[in-house]
Amino acid sequence: MWQAAGFTSMNRGLAFLRCIVSDPTDTRCTENVSPLNTNTMKLNRTKLQQEIHELYDREHAEMGERGTLERLERARAWNLAPTLQKGGVLVFPHAGVQDCGHQIAACVHACLDSGAERVLVVSVLHAFTDEMEDARIRVANGESPAQFPFWGIQGTGLNERDEWQGDHALMSWRHFWNAETKRRGVKGPEVIERYPYLAGGKPEQLPGIDELARLAENAVIVSTADPFHHGIGYGTPPEESYHPHEGGLELARAKIQEGIDTLGRGDYSGYNQHCVQWKSDARDAGQVFRYLRGAMRGQILDMTYSDASDLYKQPKPTWVAAALIEWQTP
Repeated sequence: MWQAAGFTSMNRGLAFLRCIVSDPTDTRCTENVSPLNTNTMKLNRTKLQQEIHELYDREHAEMGERGTLERLERARAWNLAPTLQKGGVLVFPHAGVQDCGHQIAACVHACLDSGAERVLVVSVLHAFTDEMEDARIRVANGESPAQFPFWGIQGTGLNERDEWQGDHALMSWRHFWNAETKRRGVKGPEVIERYPYLAGGKPEQLPGIDELARLAENAVIVSTADPFHHGIGYGTPPEESYHPHEGGLELARAKIQEGIDTLGRGDYSGYNQHCVQWKSDARDAGQVFRYLRGAMRGQILDMTYSDASDLYKQPKPTWVAAALIEWQTP
């Protein structure tokens, strides 16, 4: 979920948003917007990040303690701790919390119920600078990621780069984690956040991947993804844009499962391109957790959506699919 306020031109702002949220390798990113040569766009990129944090904070406040606990209770519909205990992975969304908070909460319960002493969260890292966007575009077009300073893994306890600290992807995860550990009266296991960037179809070559693999040996793993952005505000042609309840959710389910199957086969390059085509933000995170855990079979347990048309001031349909995904080991 993204907010477009603050742009001097709404159309240019929307084109820019499409680039960094869903498909930064789309050629329309460079055709419609030239952020590398536009100081205004660079300043608005920073403002956009601030607006997103304000939006998420506001949604959490509106949900309140009652809404938070209601979603934690609703999440009890699933018992997913055994999946983690057996070495599987759970994936939760980071879209509108009032729409998909129960899915996030289900993963919180699973981690706490698993009895693990360590939780490894493999997160999306969004491109919030011109340089990060340019690097992702060029890597997707076949250039080596090794030439870019962002290539690698960021996160808690590391002293390399700090772009991860401004990302919003785990804001709702932290919200439900804090609420549930407080409700249970426990400290909870150690939580380690990791943000890979520029996997480029070769996660085994990422700097820091060996250290991450060692951490994963004694940890349960969860990840996050908004795997399908769709509609006019995301650059889908109007004639190809579907409302969620008029074929959109069916299309989303089919394409998300297609990506799951591709990743499940270990086809990292194919998965990377799938993410480009269907506007998933989890190209790096997905490749990394699949590499860490090896062969798995994934399935969608629950799916909803967040409408983004008001935020973009664009016609419906403009929305993002929010899915709870379970990856089981053989």
